[in-house]
Amino acid sequence: MAANLPPHLLDHVAERFRVLGDATRLKILQVLLEEGELNVGELVERMELSQANISKHLRVLHDAAIVARRPQGTAAYYSVTDPSVVQLCDLVCDRLRDQKLAEAEAFALT
Repeated sequence: MAANLPPHLLDHVAERFRVLGDATRLKILQVLLEEGELNVGELVERMELSQANISKHLRVLHDAAIVARRPQGTAAYYSVTDPSVVQLCDLVCDRLRDQKLAEAEAFALT
């Protein structure tokens, strides 16, 4: 964490982690990153969740400026616009993988 980050900005950092701290939102981001721009209906099909549930999570991601919404006719298309999300997820996933490998190696030695 940046040592020079003013304490009053920590609430903003915590909010970003709260937004990304939901498995459904992470799955939405994963689908959007893998498949590109999609509308709510397409996300519903791929994720097998309700339209209301997907829309609620997209609103949170949009409000946090992690995804963009592009209206087209009666639909809205969503895409990931914050490149730091990929870097952050890669960092966390790599660390978790390393931890689990170390645990497995320790278990194998017992």
